[in-house]
Amino acid sequence: MSTARSLPAAPDTTRSTTGATFDVISPATGALIGTYPIHSAAEVDAAVAAARPAADWWAGLGFAERARRLDAWRGEITSGRAELARIIHREMGKPISDAKLEIAMALEHLAWASAHAREVLGPRSVRPGLLAVNQECTLEYRPFGVVGVIGPWNYPVFTPLGSVSFGLAAGNAVVFKPSEYTPGVGLWLAERFAAVVPEQPVFQVITGLGETGAALCRSGVGKIGFTGSTATGKRVMAACAETLTPVLMELGGKDALLVDADADLASAADAAVWGGMSNAGQTCLGVERVYVHTDVYDDFLAELLDRATDLRAGTGAAKIGPITMPKQIEIIRDHIEDALARGARALLGGAHAIDGQFVQPTILVGVPEDALAATEETFGPTLTVTRVRDMDEAIELVNAGSYGLGSTVFARRDGKRIADRIRAGGTSINAYVAHATITSLPLGGVGDSGFGRVHGPDGLKEFTYAKATTRQRFPLPLALTTFTRGRTTDAVVDRLVTVLHGRNR
Repeated sequence: MSTARSLPAAPDTTRSTTGATFDVISPATGALIGTYPIHSAAEVDAAVAAARPAADWWAGLGFAERARRLDAWRGEITSGRAELARIIHREMGKPISDAKLEIAMALEHLAWASAHAREVLGPRSVRPGLLAVNQECTLEYRPFGVVGVIGPWNYPVFTPLGSVSFGLAAGNAVVFKPSEYTPGVGLWLAERFAAVVPEQPVFQVITGLGETGAALCRSGVGKIGFTGSTATGKRVMAACAETLTPVLMELGGKDALLVDADADLASAADAAVWGGMSNAGQTCLGVERVYVHTDVYDDFLAELLDRATDLRAGTGAAKIGPITMPKQIEIIRDHIEDALARGARALLGGAHAIDGQFVQPTILVGVPEDALAATEETFGPTLTVTRVRDMDEAIELVNAGSYGLGSTVFARRDGKRIADRIRAGGTSINAYVAHATITSLPLGGVGDSGFGRVHGPDGLKEFTYAKATTRQRFPLPLALTTFTRGRTTDAVVDRLVTVLHGRNR
């Protein structure tokens, strides 16, 4: 195992030299949860500067030792998961049982990244082709050095670890800015990482508001992994463009669930309720639109209402928590009221279902396709349910939107055919969002849902650059890349081109 070099100490990111702070308020009770520093651009730059030699040291450990450290970190998270779940619950409001489920999913992906980094990123031989038969070719994927991650609040462990843990497994040091709504989660993760990697500041957390994130974008890191709204993602891209910093964009969604005439309606309704209402609807991959074949529309609605009617948002034993961001309440209200004003009906909930930071489950029918509730991300516990003549119409309506993150199809016979025609980064058939839980599959979107991928081999490669190396084993009898090349050589090459490629007319 490599040992740490004597290096300057990393900056203390638990405080700010400016004295500026921000408060975290419980969305459920309004109580003060904690006060955290707003790190300045200079402090962000200092953290990145400290991470550069740490990145060299971390990369030098090699895949096996990094895997050992990451597995130890996974053990730290596992042993402390009850405490971590309580922090998630206090800061953003989701029920503790859902917080534990989120942690469990994050651990699965961390384990996969640790175990598979070498085989995905390590050196491997590549065939050179006939014209370069004398060359030995190697391809490998090398870390950028230091990468920045800007995380969301709605899944403050699962989502950012899709970038943090994969960036670390690839050999990078990471500077992480958690959401200002969940900074305690980020700091807890960093503390547990430092317990198993005490030698160097390989994983640092900076806290603050939007300007702190913008400073990270401008700090000269090798890449930024961002998760958040499409609007904020555009601002992140603009800041990163100033230094030509590449970006990974996990943005919003307006995901749909399609129900064909032969679907298992009970399972489809259960998936729609969970997909739309869990985490108070604050899920990028959450179900916001449901399109149902006309032959089973009424039966599906009955199943849906049967499962949703008794669900309540609240504290204590409630299965749905509060809306974390206060400003989101007005967006949810606008979407519901706009739909109702355009002739939609609320079979459950409605505008009156909003009480403070809590929104009761709302199911809308008859929503026009140009209404806000059908075109823009609501991010609340609402569903629009639309009758369609067949799945061709459903696919047309799904693909008409600007988002393309995830989708779900319930169909016994034609599920694969339907899924293949949906424009989205992933589709799950007969199960909600299963593709996001499979460790070897990539996760990401198209269109307004962003670009780049986390998870699986693609997720590891996102935090590396491809390095190609050749070594000439022997000189060719006919030298090609030289001004001494003569007519004989040109004639041989011309003949080879005919033999290799001329038959493909």
